[in-house]
Amino acid sequence: MNERMIRIRSARSNNLKSLDVDLPRGKMIVFAGVSGSGKSSLVFDTIAAEAGHQVTETYPPFLRNRMPKWTRPDADEISGLSPVVVIDQRRLGGNARSTVGTITDTWTYLRLLYSRVGEPLIGESTRFSFNDPAGMCPTCSGLGETVAVDVASFLDPDRTLRSGAILLPGIVDGGYWHAKYVDAGAFPVDTPLRDWTEGERLALLYGGEHAARLETRPPADFEGLVEWFERIYLRTADHLSERKQETIDRFTRSGTCPECAGERLNAEARAVEVHGRTIGELASMEVSELPDFLTGITEAAVAPVVSALMERLRAMDGIGLGYLHLGRATTSLSGGESQRVKTVKHLGSSLIEMLYIFDEPTVGLHPQDVEAMTGILARLRDKGNTVLVVEHDPAVMAVADQIVEIGPDAGAEGGRVVFQGTFAQLREARTPTALALADRAPAATAPREAADVITVKHAERNNLQDLTVDFPIGVLTVLSGVAGSGKSSLAAELVDQHGAIVVDQRPVGANRRSTPITYTGIAAPVRRLFAKASGLPAKYFSANSEGACPECKGLGIVYTDLAFLEGQETVCARCGGRRFTDEVLHHRVEGLTIADIDDLTIADALERFEDRTIRKALGHLDRVGLGYLRLGQPLTTLSGGECQRVKIAKELHDTAEPSLYVLDEPTTGLHLRDVDTLVKVLFQLVDRGHTVVVIEHNLDVIRRADWIVDLGPGAGRHGGRVLYEGPVSGIRGTATSRALGQG
Repeated sequence: MNERMIRIRSARSNNLKSLDVDLPRGKMIVFAGVSGSGKSSLVFDTIAAEAGHQVTETYPPFLRNRMPKWTRPDADEISGLSPVVVIDQRRLGGNARSTVGTITDTWTYLRLLYSRVGEPLIGESTRFSFNDPAGMCPTCSGLGETVAVDVASFLDPDRTLRSGAILLPGIVDGGYWHAKYVDAGAFPVDTPLRDWTEGERLALLYGGEHAARLETRPPADFEGLVEWFERIYLRTADHLSERKQETIDRFTRSGTCPECAGERLNAEARAVEVHGRTIGELASMEVSELPDFLTGITEAAVAPVVSALMERLRAMDGIGLGYLHLGRATTSLSGGESQRVKTVKHLGSSLIEMLYIFDEPTVGLHPQDVEAMTGILARLRDKGNTVLVVEHDPAVMAVADQIVEIGPDAGAEGGRVVFQGTFAQLREARTPTALALADRAPAATAPREAADVITVKHAERNNLQDLTVDFPIGVLTVLSGVAGSGKSSLAAELVDQHGAIVVDQRPVGANRRSTPITYTGIAAPVRRLFAKASGLPAKYFSANSEGACPECKGLGIVYTDLAFLEGQETVCARCGGRRFTDEVLHHRVEGLTIADIDDLTIADALERFEDRTIRKALGHLDRVGLGYLRLGQPLTTLSGGECQRVKIAKELHDTAEPSLYVLDEPTTGLHLRDVDTLVKVLFQLVDRGHTVVVIEHNLDVIRRADWIVDLGPGAGRHGGRVLYEGPVSGIRGTATSRALGQG
């Protein structure tokens, strides 16, 4: 009998070159290859997309319209699939009401427990839900925090009203709102605010009765600055732009709710106890501690609830999340933590013959913790499932049944199967991954000397135990330690106490029109080149302006709403997906139309264009290893690691003054070969006088750092201490030193 296979023929999604491959079912298969080689195009955009689409098609049209949308891949044949579960690194929601307890359903079990055997009995489980009016704290509406406007930050007392004393964005000299306050006729606009009366300052800030007390009253529609700020920034939609969120963070301060002390529940719910513990106390205990308490609950009425809760908690602990507590907001979880939380939901499943797809499951894991994750992948496989993993970590490759390497290079130079076999066979091959495995980065032999230090004092955020830590200025420092040891908390304290440019993995593109062209600002110089060559105004070479195809409005696709059926996106029949009018497409520069520019890679564009502005902007993206990106590729399609490197490139382009940079695992999504490129970019920042602090588990980055701050020894309450700070060569006796082979 032939071995059962997932069979793929002529897959052409993105950069795949009519790829053929047979994948054995019931195995763990790791997909390797350099960044941008086509791994995700094969695993997510081809295999997962087809499996997801076929499952969705089994449901009625009404339901299909409300299920995840899968775009069918471009391929001649895809067979041997089963229902797919994709466990990616997307952070778990931006909802402030979502916690580790709610997302894992453990809070549901706790609510049932307290509603059945709690003392005093107060009613249904909704009375213990902070998302229901019956249970939420009335002061903070179940959020656990209250946000207050930081009035002191609104004004510069040394300036006059006319010369910019109001520091709020949107109230700038010459603007509409600035004029409203200057021309109100009630304030001494040319006197520094420090010399105003208390009544005048209160009237400017709060308006209302304070404004009414002034000798010269402002107009009847006068709005105090606090009311204006709350209306513009706080009473707004759920989805805030990055700029708006930065403004809110700057001009407000949040604090623990004074009534519920962060427990989110009302007084009645907070008073109920089970075996002497309130539900709020359990929410603040670490996941690893809760089973010990639950074993003492023996009431028969809640035995199934306790059993289900224990199973879920032990699964979380077994996956390395025992240091979390159920009350922790999911918005504070890293991408790697989010992925592991999602994995917990599937460990107890009795389904078999499923197709599980993981996107770099070792992200956020210390080398010591990787074994626990590979054990989980093996458990899912051994239950009778097929496990496909996109991964760069050699430790995961080593335990896989098979490795498929896509390459040989990125972008147009990738998209082919260059190796398929075991890890031992890969080591004997001459592929980019095999070569990178054989050539690991050396340690830093001569660490840079620090110019000075900046000090984080008395840090007690989350599990930090009153830490005071010196960070050397003008060098590359790595924050290391096991997952949950306090690295992110210490980095956050560094940012809060000293201010820093934070380069994280959040998306850089807000919509599908955001591309490397728009992000780098080369759109204007490119249009000028075409305008000069054609004699037409530059606006004709913008897909958002005069030159856009009138049918698709410059998008290249037309969306058709089919009511209860899934809406259809089709290539625009008028422009053929080219986005521009025929008149515009008639003109060429270097043999290319304006639409052809989108298909160029960054590396191609650097070879073709001599314009200094274009070369300078794109050069920084090429230097961070993103030369394979197409200029017209929507930024919404980039991975978290790619987003972070785009931001690093922007900082290389923009910064002049020495700054402090804090980066969150910049090697995410990077092939072993590309890590060296990233480290060189970080060195460039340091060589320009900047100070760089990275949270990192990658041993090649740690070896080459100038300074290391290692936290631990464990996670949660077992961590939060500095085990070592100094040159990397001196670290001994920690999990990190053992991973480095230094004892």
